[in-house]
Amino acid sequence: MTDNPDVIDNSTENYRVTAGELRQFIERYERLEAEKKDIADQQKEVMAEAKARGYDTKVMRKVIALRKRDKDDIAEEEAVLEMYKEALGMS
Repeated sequence: MTDNPDVIDNSTENYRVTAGELRQFIERYERLEAEKKDIADQQKEVMAEAKARGYDTKVMRKVIALRKRDKDDIAEEEAVLEMYKEALGMS
């Protein structure tokens, strides 16, 4: 056992937990969670502003999702969609 109260030494498991280091990891994670919430709130504000100006936010979200994807994947999905629509007489 160590004399430092901030260090837990479990020699049967061969690991050491430093309370200060553990606290830093947890606090960093918590700060990131808060930042993530702030960003999500800002994104909601952007969509609310766009909606107020007459934009279709549902379509905007689809466009944003498409911009994240590979062009070849999008083309393949659209081709399959067209084929299915034709098979069902929807085109």
